[in-house]
Amino acid sequence: MSGPDDVDLVARFAAGDEGAVRDLYARYAGPVFTVAMSRLGRRDLADEAVHTTMLKAWRAAATFDPTHDLAPWLYAIARRVAIDIHRRESRAAVPAELGDDDVAVEPVSLSRTWQAWEVRAAVDKLPAPERDVVRLGHLEGLTHREIADHLGIPVGTVKSRSARAHRRLASLLGHLVVVAR
Repeated sequence: MSGPDDVDLVARFAAGDEGAVRDLYARYAGPVFTVAMSRLGRRDLADEAVHTTMLKAWRAAATFDPTHDLAPWLYAIARRVAIDIHRRESRAAVPAELGDDDVAVEPVSLSRTWQAWEVRAAVDKLPAPERDVVRLGHLEGLTHREIADHLGIPVGTVKSRSARAHRRLASLLGHLVVVAR
């Protein structure tokens, strides 16, 4: 999710400015950690993936095209690093059989984690009245009538705020590709 502040960072990063690495780390370490954690499920391994991702990005800075967004490039590196760490850990681990009380859980995919992060960031960008309507409708599962009662506003206002919010979200999230399962 690159923004206007990223233009300068991208140019400095691609030019090999060491200060840009610190700024890059400050801005993207959290989202890169989320990507790694979704794949690895362990904080220590996710931390390792963040550091390795940043190092690989720095080493490849000269090959980065500053006309592109930085975030997707970093997340692709993070995904590959997390896969490498996962493979390394899988080879090192001795497989154990699941007991009767154990449950095997499939980790959330990288793309689903990234999409959730993008949606959350887009909802946070909505004006407060629209954000409230979206959250109450989608997270709380309230109907338009229930939202109107909860907020003390007419149902028509809820409907118009909801329509505006969904148009804004569609615009903000148009770059995401939703694949039906």
